[in-house]
Amino acid sequence: MKAARIIVPAVLVVLGFYFFTTHHREGGPGEPSSWISRPDHVELTEAASPPTLDADEQSNINVYHKALPSVVNITSRTVEFDFFYGEVPQQGQGSGFLIDRDGHILTNYHVVENAQQVEVTLSNRNKYKAQVIGLDRSHDLAIIQIAAPGLVPATLGDSKSLIVGQKVYAIGNPFGLAGTMTRGIISSIRPVRGPVGNYVDEAIQTDAAINPGNSGGPLLNSHGEVIGINTFILSPVGQSSGIGFAIPINAAKAVLNDLITLGRVRRPSLGIRTLPIGPELADRMGLASGSGVLILQTISGGAAERAGLRGGTQRAYLGNIPIMTGGDLIVAIDGDTVEDQQDIARIMNNHRAGDKVTVTIYRGKQKVDVKLTLGEAREQS
Repeated sequence: MKAARIIVPAVLVVLGFYFFTTHHREGGPGEPSSWISRPDHVELTEAASPPTLDADEQSNINVYHKALPSVVNITSRTVEFDFFYGEVPQQGQGSGFLIDRDGHILTNYHVVENAQQVEVTLSNRNKYKAQVIGLDRSHDLAIIQIAAPGLVPATLGDSKSLIVGQKVYAIGNPFGLAGTMTRGIISSIRPVRGPVGNYVDEAIQTDAAINPGNSGGPLLNSHGEVIGINTFILSPVGQSSGIGFAIPINAAKAVLNDLITLGRVRRPSLGIRTLPIGPELADRMGLASGSGVLILQTISGGAAERAGLRGGTQRAYLGNIPIMTGGDLIVAIDGDTVEDQQDIARIMNNHRAGDKVTVTIYRGKQKVDVKLTLGEAREQS
């Protein structure tokens, strides 16, 4: 009896706890809690009027609306062959921008390289077949053309006086996402090697997001003017890591006429074979300047020979390599210092065949300025 007096109250306590926690819990299955309401009309707190855009936002919008109609998406199709010589169609995507109302579009060489078919999609989504008009592998540039009405060409700016920290915008077709704009700054201006081995002097480095598909698209300043052509990125994963590069628009403007009218660029040439000179070599040779480029030979009929520049006349050896000494020592072209062949290549990138330049030389101990008309690189064989 004593055990029953203890067990019975315990059982009653357990049953009571179970009853009230399972069957009489507020808001049980099918029963809404008392705090849930279902009014006839839901009142929301809404803004009294659309928000006013700040100056920075309005600048972004203005650039986009100004530039977008001139930006195009480019689809190139090529045919490659597998191990069994079977045809394997390949498709690539890139960007470009209209430079005139005749339908000429500037893009990268590597966007349309070896393309059998090229298709252009405008910002209004109309598609047109394009013809490759001119190719310049050395600058990674190409011109293609479409026939379409009402085209809006881009406004080409000036890339000569760009400043690190300047705001820039990129518009293009990253990963096939047409009409995408990103924003950043000019991170640096530096010489780099491009994707096809081309040397880009004063390439524009930017942290504006550039991804596959942006190649050939415009890099714009805050006025919506094109200051560069987006061309490649440095990234271990093949996507934007904040280091993208654009070809300065002035380098492109210098070759546009040749590309459109000739289909190629008349690469300039001095018509010389040279040797870079440093202080130690200059001292051994008794030269008047501690640096420069020594003319070993002038090419017959070339620009240097026509201007009266002189190659070497005395046979000598540099280690086991025979050279000709006694020629003119080039120290500057149009006032730009020349210390090696790369300096000459950089200066030539800003000129075309037929341009006139002033070459500063030492002939013996005498400093002389010589006027010279640049020939075509094909003069050198």
